This record gives sequence, C-alpha cells and structure tokens, in this order.
Amino acid sequence: MKFAYIVVCCLFPSLIVASDIASRTAHCDSGNYSYRLFAQTPATVSPAILLLHGAGDEASNFIGAWKKLAKKEGIVLIAPQLDRDPKFEDVALPVFRCIIGDAEKFAAIDPKRIYIFGHSAGGYLAYDGATLDSEFYAAIAVHGMEINPDYTWIVTKAKRKTPIAIYIGDRDEFFSVERVRKTRDLLINAGFPVHYTELKKHGHDYYYLSDQINEDAWNFLKNKQLP
Repeated sequence: MKFAYIVVCCLFPSLIVASDIASRTAHCDSGNYSYRLFAQTPATVSPAILLLHGAGDEASNFIGAWKKLAKKEGIVLIAPQLDRDPKFEDVALPVFRCIIGDAEKFAAIDPKRIYIFGHSAGGYLAYDGATLDSEFYAAIAVHGMEINPDYTWIVTKAKRKTPIAIYIGDRDEFFSVERVRKTRDLLINAGFPVHYTELKKHGHDYYYLSDQINEDAWNFLKNKQLP
C-alpha cells in the first residue's frame, strides 16, 4: 500500500532517568532504526502506544505531545523516527514489531494492550497495522488520513476487526471530510468498530488540538485489548 508523503531502576538500567524520554536504536533484520521511548518505573505491566508521526516531523516532537497524558495514565510511549522513503512501507510492520520488542527490554508492556496512534503519513501506516497486522495491535487511532482508494483491499486482509478511531478536521488542507468519510464507511461496512470524529474549524495541524485529540483517542483505546 504505497503512500504519498504530505506534509528504572534495577530492572531497567539503560533508562537513566525513568520518567525521561530515552533515545534508542533497534537492530532489525532490515537495518537499524532509531526511536524514542517514554516509560515510567512500572509497578505493573503497562499499555503501550506506538506513535507514528507525519512526514517531515520528528519522533521527539510527537512523543512530547503525549508525555503529559502518558505520565498520568501509566502509558509506555514508543515513537520511531520514520523514514521518508516510500519503500519503507514494505518493511514497516516487521520493523515496528522489532522496535516494540526492543522497547520491551526496558519497559513492562502488556502484549494485549499495544496500540497505534498515527498522524498523516503515520496514519497511513497505522491503517496497515490495523489490517495487515490485526492480531498484534489491540486498537488504533488516526488523525488526518484516509485509506487510499487504490488500496481499499487491505480491509479484506484483516484476520481481526481492529477497533479504529478516526479524527479529521473539517478544514484539512490535504484530506477532505468527504474522502475520510469514505474510509469510515469502508471500515464500518467491512465490520470494523469505528469511532469517527470531525473536528470543527480544524485543519491538518495535529499539534494545534493535540491535547484534545490525545485524550479522546486514549479514552477510545484504553479499554480495548486482544482476546
């Protein structure tokens, strides 16, 4: 599904300050990939969100927008620095599993409560996770992205109907409400549980409403888990 880019103490010694964002590198079959990790010293196994930023953005910015909520809710955040090469999509899903596996060395992650939140190009990859790796992610949330009309077949590949939250601004400069409604309807007709929100007077800039979007997305995600 090719996409066009638009715009711990004793248990976790490598996280020097447990509440800080750590920079790490995962060594995967297709290469080495950097990511940011936020993990507080866990008292219990924690849910995790894979954060997939938009084209031209940085993982450090994207994880920073979630840190306050994650600290409050006890969420592990994993934010890969995404490659802008469209060929990355060919290896993205195994790379994401590899990065999460690396993060599990330093954080106690509940394997039944791993989620994705993606914006724009990151949202495109989130739809891949929800359909092509549906038995790994409990639920996903996407801001500012559709399923490309040429790749609607991906919904037929899902072994599980992953719950999906979709957020779109009614003034999005790149993806119209009408186009994203088609994605919503495609998923609903295929049997996926969908939470759909149109954001009034909002464009493509995720950060402008990130606190509001994150809170609503987490309220949707947090009660979903794999069987």
